[in-house]
Amino acid sequence: MKKTLITLLAFACAHHYAFAQQPEILAEGKITDSRTNKGIKASVRYSSIPTGSIFGRFNDSTFSFPIFGTAKYQITAEATGYNPRTVIVDPKDIDANRKVMRDIALTPIGQTMRLSHLIFAQGKSTIDPKSFGELDEVAQMMKENTKVVIQLEGHTDNQGSSKANLALSEDRVEAVKRYLVSKGIGKDRVKTKAFGGSQPLSNELTQEARALNRRVEMRILKD
Repeated sequence: MKKTLITLLAFACAHHYAFAQQPEILAEGKITDSRTNKGIKASVRYSSIPTGSIFGRFNDSTFSFPIFGTAKYQITAEATGYNPRTVIVDPKDIDANRKVMRDIALTPIGQTMRLSHLIFAQGKSTIDPKSFGELDEVAQMMKENTKVVIQLEGHTDNQGSSKANLALSEDRVEAVKRYLVSKGIGKDRVKTKAFGGSQPLSNELTQEARALNRRVEMRILKD
């Protein structure tokens, strides 16, 4: 019995030592202008999710901080003349250099931000689970900035019936709104507007152009 206890203690000590010797994981990134990709000096704050027990601040165009354990972290960047943005970093996304890299592109006030990772089933308003991460970041941003009111703007390509396209774009922004409300965002803080295929980004008759035109954009109405 005594020998077994000593063995267990030795194993525990060795495991703790090995864990302590592991190099730390760093979250790193830069803050940029979404139009020019140039660096922006911003107020950056981060905190662990969900407790917020680990937190910190920067005032720079870059950030770097250690991640402890398996907790996710939220990072919020704010700069004069730009809409605030919150992203979530997960230690599971670690690279070969033991870093989690995540740049934050800020959109100038008055411009829309495309939800570029938002995916729907073809011809439907069902949100692909792969999109939840980006929508969770929108929800976190709104929790961090409690006065923010957004407008979700839905677009389709301009193929087929304009009436059907308008209805589809409306169904999709309403689906996104329901998701955000399910995450604790007040429904009065999420407005929606549907455009169908009336505002294409490209009029080229290619699959790439059509995919570009099928989008949901977010506009901050009040901050």
